[in-house]
Amino acid sequence: MKVALIGHGKMGKAVEQVMHRFPNAHIAAIFSSSNGHRLSVDALKGIDVAIEFTTPLTAVAHIKLCIDAGVPVVTGTTGWYQSLPEITDYCKQKNGALLYAANFSIGVHLFLAANARLAALMQHQHQYTLNISETHHTQKLDAPSGTAIRIADTISEHAPRYKGWVLEPEQKEHAIPITAHRIDHVPGIHTVEWKSSVDTITLTHSAQSREGFAEGAWLAAQWIIGKQGVFSMQDVLGI
Repeated sequence: MKVALIGHGKMGKAVEQVMHRFPNAHIAAIFSSSNGHRLSVDALKGIDVAIEFTTPLTAVAHIKLCIDAGVPVVTGTTGWYQSLPEITDYCKQKNGALLYAANFSIGVHLFLAANARLAALMQHQHQYTLNISETHHTQKLDAPSGTAIRIADTISEHAPRYKGWVLEPEQKEHAIPITAHRIDHVPGIHTVEWKSSVDTITLTHSAQSREGFAEGAWLAAQWIIGKQGVFSMQDVLGI
């Protein structure tokens, strides 16, 4: 199984370390900031799947390039989702395969499922107010995190009294407030808090390291081979 790593920062290196544990995995190419100009359709010949962790400004071009090369691509880059409709159409036109996730942690997706259930229960409990907070390392470029946005979207789907989200200190009626913190060496913490005058209900997911994200990305890369379309980790996990 020949894999191309597009992006060799903290997450790219974490995926590389996870793949070393699997004898069927072969990293055939690594494209980083130092040799990214070499990434091309020709450079991807013979690659079975690409795993992409780069920046919001470059992700769309990388995804299109993989689709053009006929290589399934798994991306964990966030901050580009405004282009998702365009990429979805492009993928369908080219019969490509894309799997995108703001977070590849299996625990996070179980956390999302728990939040969906709690949000449905809270739909008519107007005595509770809601806040989402997220904390990541200082090198994370986007805020709020893609995972926090996904949590907010999940809550809005199941508690439609909420309409979208805002990044604090901005305020908007019926929008879910998200607070973003950036602290050195924090892989990722997401907390959902429902608070009333008499009690507080809190759900928190705290990543201990990047290994869980890397393992999920590797699982997704194995799953997407041979498929066509646009997928998420919910498809991989059957949630």
